[in-house]
Amino acid sequence: MFHAFLVKYGEIGVKGKNRYVFEDALIARIKHVLYPVEGTFQVTKDQGRVYVEAVGVFDYEETVAALQRVFGVVGICPVVKIPNQDIEGLQKEVLSYMHQMYENATKSFKVHTRRVNKRYALNSMEVSAAIGEKILQEFPGLRVDVHEPELILHIELRNYICIYSEILPGPGGMPLGTNGRSMLLLSGGIDSPVAGYMVAKRGVCIDAVYFHAPPYTSERAKQKVVDLAKKVARYTGAIRLHVINFAEIQMYIYDTCPHDELTILMRRYMMRIAEKIAMDTGCLALITGESIGQVASQTVQSIAATNDVCTLPVFRPLIAFDKEDIVTIAKKIDTYETSILPYEDCCTTFVAKHPVTKPRVDVIRRSEEALMGQIEEMVERALAEDEVIEIR
Repeated sequence: MFHAFLVKYGEIGVKGKNRYVFEDALIARIKHVLYPVEGTFQVTKDQGRVYVEAVGVFDYEETVAALQRVFGVVGICPVVKIPNQDIEGLQKEVLSYMHQMYENATKSFKVHTRRVNKRYALNSMEVSAAIGEKILQEFPGLRVDVHEPELILHIELRNYICIYSEILPGPGGMPLGTNGRSMLLLSGGIDSPVAGYMVAKRGVCIDAVYFHAPPYTSERAKQKVVDLAKKVARYTGAIRLHVINFAEIQMYIYDTCPHDELTILMRRYMMRIAEKIAMDTGCLALITGESIGQVASQTVQSIAATNDVCTLPVFRPLIAFDKEDIVTIAKKIDTYETSILPYEDCCTTFVAKHPVTKPRVDVIRRSEEALMGQIEEMVERALAEDEVIEIR
């Protein structure tokens, strides 16, 4: 029945003279996600509307699923798109649509007409009344409710006519690529994939860095992170995943510094390395999955101590989220089951029994002085051995 979709966007509509830039980015992303879908598609824009039209046979369910992964889309409307015609012809088309969609329905309804084509013989109120009258005559189970209808039949009168009544939800946000690129610190946990998704939803392309610590962390732990990156990339587009061997640095900190400061000191060096990679690859910010108070390294004092080494902005989209909120999104984007697989990353391998929860930046800096000399060489080696995995 349906061979076309009206794609609705949200915030793009208030972008003024720059709106076309965001519309073009949205269309480019739609074309990209539809490329592997069965079928041939034409994606066009017309007077504040974006349309996806299938040419010939296509997979309806797969097409909708792909569109629901496009940031910037707030609604996907399967439409019947027909040539412009008089009210009698339109009434026949609407009744045909209603018979296929709501043959035995018992619902309240209203007709909402948008008359962009001002040359159409009737105005929008007259069209709605004429269509509504025919529907009431044809479908005894339906009744009119203009205030809180269960069903809204939309009719758009342009140089063509669109008829639709379903609006399938999209992810919202801004089109990917309209807000630069940032570097995600990706672990094997629940939080960081969600953080990457949340920032990408605001139009930011992402790359990622994972800190591997063989032999203390296994290849299965590394593969888990690759699998998470693949799931996130379904929404964010291609990700360059940088795998850094952190074992030498981690053991040197473990052997040299107070154990209650291990987590903070390791996090500081992770941030330094991630920032260096970010700067070298054109990323404008770092992204972490931190949430205030969730663990010892995420108290306000600990976050301040970690931030002390950064010059780039650090985005923390989950900072005020409860764990249940994060888990809900992880399940929605299909990363949760992978995140809870029992393969530990380097953040959980060397955890002190009693980690400091209110570290002082000056004390942490003094502890780092004991590392100076050798650790810079270790960082350079880790960066030189950076393994880059292209996730598509």
